[in-house]
Amino acid sequence: MPITVMNPAGLPEIDLYRQVSVATGSRQIYVAGQVAWDADGTLVGAGDLAAQVEQVYLNLGTALDQAGATFDDVAKLTAYLVDWTPDKMPDFLAGAARAFAKLGVSPVPPFTGIGVAALAEPGLLVEIEIEAVAVLA
Repeated sequence: MPITVMNPAGLPEIDLYRQVSVATGSRQIYVAGQVAWDADGTLVGAGDLAAQVEQVYLNLGTALDQAGATFDDVAKLTAYLVDWTPDKMPDFLAGAARAFAKLGVSPVPPFTGIGVAALAEPGLLVEIEIEAVAVLA
């Protein structure tokens, strides 16, 4: 496996993700930020953060699969969350947990969440992108 994720001694252990990712592969895959659209471009989970997070991760899984990769090959994720407040974390985690269970993802690579005022279209609550790429041997 070209990606090793870890929580180094001296840093807090975060349940949602690992703090560090080490990439040793040479083939890189770049995936555009994904939102909660189904294959027809219809919004999934209008007004429901958990449903949108789940769909976004499933979309990322589809994109990776088509490129011959899995979440095991992902070095880092970044999420953009509309009008983010800490009280929304349980919904984010619920959606992520449902998607990760379906995708068989564990542990999750390093992750950064960023609160934003809006995304490209009304109704989108979250966009997640693979940043720093998926790396394959």
